[in-house]
Amino acid sequence: MELKKDKRGIFFTIIVIVLLIFFVISFTFFSGIVDRKPINNRVSTLNSFVSSVDDNLPRQLHISAFRIIFLLEKQVVDTGDYIPDLNSSFNELFFNGTLNGNSSQEMQSIMQGATFSDIVNSVNNDAGKVNAQSNIILHSVELTQEDPWNVKITIDADVEIKDLGGLASWNKTEKISALVPINGFLDPLYLVNTGGVISNKIVKAQNFPYVSGGDISNLSAYASNSTYVASTSAPDFLDRLQGINEPSAYGIESIVNIPYLSAQGIQAKSKSVVDYIYFSSDNPSFFGVNGMPYWFKLDDSHLNFYGVGHLKN
Repeated sequence: MELKKDKRGIFFTIIVIVLLIFFVISFTFFSGIVDRKPINNRVSTLNSFVSSVDDNLPRQLHISAFRIIFLLEKQVVDTGDYIPDLNSSFNELFFNGTLNGNSSQEMQSIMQGATFSDIVNSVNNDAGKVNAQSNIILHSVELTQEDPWNVKITIDADVEIKDLGGLASWNKTEKISALVPINGFLDPLYLVNTGGVISNKIVKAQNFPYVSGGDISNLSAYASNSTYVASTSAPDFLDRLQGINEPSAYGIESIVNIPYLSAQGIQAKSKSVVDYIYFSSDNPSFFGVNGMPYWFKLDDSHLNFYGVGHLKN
């Protein structure tokens, strides 16, 4: 009888021990879950902030580059000359908000919030709102022609973001870029070569093809409107800002409307009316085109380009 009681006591003791172990393990696991919840929430908040930085930086770069190009074009209008050192002028505006060491009240207003330090301060202010700290270390910045219709600003930078509580940090080196369409900007080629009298906006031409058999109505409209087409024999937009009259893989060209120039008191020339040829010292052989106005003349290569070789006269 005593043996049975001892066995029963041992059995209950084992059950109690097992239950205690289970309770301790469950309590520890539950406590771990409770303790990790605020940590997970914090990490989630910081991840969201990092994502917002990745989304906002290209937008801020777009704004900066757009305003800088606007100011560079204004410089062309004010001086009647091209931008001699585009990279230097771009960097000066991007970092200092000045151009050639000068900063008018209008320039300050346009560049407010658009310089590199403004962008860094904006990210820092947003980081402070989520109890974090940010730092952007810039290695390089450049402005390039991405394609005939877009300019691209690109920065190569280290982006560092860390939680002020020391919980987590992010550190990555990346290239961040943004596109700025050139549509609507003024063509420096017209501004400089007409003394600012003609300010031709860059608008992408439509109505392809220009010639169908003997129908030249699309070509006539294109020539009259001085809109633009992509052309690898022409300079691109950034080249035009600098007065570089060389072929570019991303070049654009328009037809100079001679009657419009004459109406503004600008003496007409008898030569190919393709803009980068017309406004240069080059004067290749040119021909008229049947059905087009008397002033419409093209050089040999552009007779082929516009598909009117069979209509030359």
